[in-house]
Amino acid sequence: MQHTPTALIVAGPTCSGKSALAFSLAQLFDGVIINADSMQVYRDLRILTARPSEAEMQAVPHRLYGILDAAENGSVAWWRRHALDEMDAALALGKLPIFCGGTGMYLRALIEGLVEVPDPGPEARAEAREKLAAEGPESLYAALQAIDPDAVSRIAPSDGQRLARVWEVWRGTGETLSWWRRESHLPAASCRFIALRLDPPRDALRAAIAARFDVMLDHGAIEEVTALRARNLPPSLPAMRAHGVPELIAFLDGKMTLAMARERATLATGQYTRRQATWFRHHELASAAQTYNLSQRFDQSAQFSERTLEDLEIFIRARLTRC
Repeated sequence: MQHTPTALIVAGPTCSGKSALAFSLAQLFDGVIINADSMQVYRDLRILTARPSEAEMQAVPHRLYGILDAAENGSVAWWRRHALDEMDAALALGKLPIFCGGTGMYLRALIEGLVEVPDPGPEARAEAREKLAAEGPESLYAALQAIDPDAVSRIAPSDGQRLARVWEVWRGTGETLSWWRRESHLPAASCRFIALRLDPPRDALRAAIAARFDVMLDHGAIEEVTALRARNLPPSLPAMRAHGVPELIAFLDGKMTLAMARERATLATGQYTRRQATWFRHHELASAAQTYNLSQRFDQSAQFSERTLEDLEIFIRARLTRC
């Protein structure tokens, strides 16, 4: 019987201790950590995305961290393609792939597959943004009802960002977004997944978010955003919307105090973690028998006790032996 490869997923909201846990497990199981966070792929955001340190990345193999420039627009399809390549490379070396991150759409594309839409190109994107700015979302919605009624039926008339996406796909590829969803599909990864889902208490998570942002400020977050701001990149780019970036740019522009920027950035991060937690509660990352929930095993320092790691090691090894 053919052996089915196995990979590990360490998932949960921002600041829940995923990176620390993945690092410990990679040491235990001779693993390769593969980034599954949509912001940690940007090299310009080492501090504000709490990317693993150089020492950690030298001690344990880390992949897909800091590999995109802030001027680039990463996509789910782009990440999935590179993540599968890194998974195959790890397995070829006899190592355990460990996907670590909190971007649910990335993990879902890995586990369930993905409709692949080709990149429509910069001209189509620019045209869509210009049309949206000039005519407004309601006008764009009306125009798209005659072009791709199925796609816009799922979008609110005021949701300009998603409407612009429908327009740019049609203009850039010659086919509608609905057509791509219907005709083009990337299958799920040929792999068994063992999932560890972190879901810490809200009060502990809020405290950890605030404490971590203070550490980021002490370690150069303002300088990092200053360098990013100097590039005059479009504010619509994903890297420019990362938590802390718009707020610190507003501080640098004299539009708010540093204390206000800190408060708004931590609030935005906290709101995002609520959406993450909701997403993970409604989407299974693996079968129930292969998912371990660490909801009550979190402490504010993002460290995990020896007992917790021992329990996880037993859980993972038992499932690895069933492959």
